[in-house]
Amino acid sequence: MFERLAKSGQEFAEQTKEHIAEYADAGLRTLVIAYREIDEQEYVEFNEQFTEAKNLVSADREEMIEEVAGKIERDLILLGATAVEDELQNGVPECIDKLAQAGIKIWVLTGDKMETAINIGFACSLLRQGMKQIVINPETPENKALEKSDDKSAAAAAFKASVLQQIAEGKRLLSSSTKNSEAVALIVDGKSLTYALEDDVKDNFLELAIGCASVICCRSSPKQKALVTRLVKSKTGSTTLAIGDGANDVGMLQEADIGVGISGVEGMQAVMSSDIAIAQFRFLERLLLVHGHWCYRRISTMICYFFYKNIAFGFTIFFYEIYASFSGQAVYNDWFLSLYNVFFTSLPVIALGVFDQDVSSRLCLKFPPLYQEGIQNVLFSWLRILAWLFNGVLSATIIFFFCIRAMQHQPFRKGGEVVGLEILGATMYTCVVWVVNCQMALSISYFTCIQHLFIWGGIVFWYIFLIAYGAIDPDISTSAYQVFIEACAPSGLYWLLTLLVLIASLLPYFAYSAIQMRFFPLYHQMIQWIRSDGQTDDPEYCHIVRQRSLSHTTVGYTARFEAKSKSSKERARDH
Repeated sequence: MFERLAKSGQEFAEQTKEHIAEYADAGLRTLVIAYREIDEQEYVEFNEQFTEAKNLVSADREEMIEEVAGKIERDLILLGATAVEDELQNGVPECIDKLAQAGIKIWVLTGDKMETAINIGFACSLLRQGMKQIVINPETPENKALEKSDDKSAAAAAFKASVLQQIAEGKRLLSSSTKNSEAVALIVDGKSLTYALEDDVKDNFLELAIGCASVICCRSSPKQKALVTRLVKSKTGSTTLAIGDGANDVGMLQEADIGVGISGVEGMQAVMSSDIAIAQFRFLERLLLVHGHWCYRRISTMICYFFYKNIAFGFTIFFYEIYASFSGQAVYNDWFLSLYNVFFTSLPVIALGVFDQDVSSRLCLKFPPLYQEGIQNVLFSWLRILAWLFNGVLSATIIFFFCIRAMQHQPFRKGGEVVGLEILGATMYTCVVWVVNCQMALSISYFTCIQHLFIWGGIVFWYIFLIAYGAIDPDISTSAYQVFIEACAPSGLYWLLTLLVLIASLLPYFAYSAIQMRFFPLYHQMIQWIRSDGQTDDPEYCHIVRQRSLSHTTVGYTARFEAKSKSSKERARDH
C-alpha cells in the first residue's frame, strides 16, 4: 500500500509504519487503509477494462486483472492502519508437530507482515530459540533510497542483486549448519519473493528452501502463493498439499496436487476450490496420518496382490502350453477362464482396498513416523512389486508341477484309468482358487465379517459353480460336464492334493513373513509387535519404536524439546 501512495498522501506514513511494527510484534494482523477520489468517467473506463479482464479465458488472465487494478490503485491518500487478533485454532501446534514427525515438510505462505509471521512460527514451533534463521529482506537503506528515486529499473536491479547475494549467503550458512546437524529456518518477504521466483533465480532459491527445516514466506500475494506451490511441485516432483481458509488461498489450493479448504468465518471460496474440505486445521492430522496411511497401504497391497493372483493363474496356463508342446489346447474350461477375475478372486481384493487396517487409528496418531512409509514408498517399491511377482510365479510352479506329477501316471478311477484333461484342469483350478484366496487371508491385518464372507465365500462359490455348471447339458458345459460330482468329489486324491498344494504354495510366503517380522521388521510391523505384546502404553517401548523413524524430525515442539535436552546435556558435560 505504501508504494501506491501519492506524494501528498504520505503525511502519516512513518507513524503508521511504526504502529504497524508494534502491532506485528504483538502478533496482530494489520491492515492499511487508503483512499482516492475518482470521477465518474474514470470509473466507467476502469469498470469496462476490469470486466473485460475478468472474462478472459487465456493464460494471462491474472496478469491482466492485476494490470487493470494497478491503474486505479495509485496516488492514494493514507488514512491509517488497523490491527485484529487472529489466534491460532485449537490443536494447531500439536497437529504441526505430528505432521513434522511424519516426515512432511511444512512451508507457511502468508500475507502477514514478517514480524507477525515470525511470531506465528514460534507459536507453532516451526521456529525455536537458538534456531538459525536465514532472513531474505532487501529493505536496506541504499535500496530504499533508490526506490524513492525515479529510476525504477535501477531500484529493481539493486533489489534483485541484494536477493541473489542473500540467497548465496544463506546457502553457505546452510552448508555449514548441515555439517553440524543444525536446523535452519528460511524467512522471505513478498518483495524478495518477487525476484526469487524469476526464471534465473528460482532454482537457487528452491535449493536453499529445500535444505531448510522450515520455510516462512510472508507478505505473499495470492499469485506468489500459487507460484511457490507450482515451483515446488514441478521442480522437486514431490506431492504437494496446500491448506487454506480464505479467498487469497484459492490459487494455491488449485495449483497443489491436493487442496484442502477450511470452512470458517472467511467465506467458502477456499472450500469451493479445494479437493477436500475440513472444519478445523487440526483435523488434517487424522486425514493424513490415519486415512492417508491406510489408503496408501490398501492401494499398494491391492495392486501387488492383483499382479500376484493373475500371474499365479496365468503361469499355470503357460506351463501347460509348454507341457503340451504349444498345441494350443487350453487346460481350463472357457468359463473358468472368464469368471476367475469376476467372481472367485475379485471380491476379496475389493474388501482389502476398503476395510484393511494394519494399525488402528489410535496407534497411527500415537506413532506419526508410521506415515514415513508412504513418503519413502516402502510398501510400493520395485523390490516389493518384484517380490510379489516372484511369489506368483512360485505359486504357479508349485500348483502345476504338483498336479502334473501327482496325476500323470496315478490311477484315478476304479478301472485304473488315469485322469483326463478335464479333471486335471478342474483340480488345478481348485488349487489356484484356494491358494490365491488363502494368500489374501495371510496378507490381511484387520478382518471383518465382509472379508471373511468374500474370501471363504469365493472358495465356496467355486464349488457351487462347478456343481451347477457341470449339471448343464454337455453341449454347453463341454469339458466341465459332471466333472466334480462324478470324478473329483469321490476321489481322495483330489482333496489330498488340494491340501498339499495349498500348504506348499503358502509355506514360502509364511516363512518369509515370519523371518522378516522377527528379525527385519518394518515400522508398522514393530507397532503390530508391541500391540500384540500389550506394550503400546509402555513409554520405554514407545520411545524405542519412535527412535526407528526413517527421517529425523527438525521442527515442532517435539524437536524443540529434543534440541533443548541436547543443549542441556552439552552444557552439563562442559561443566
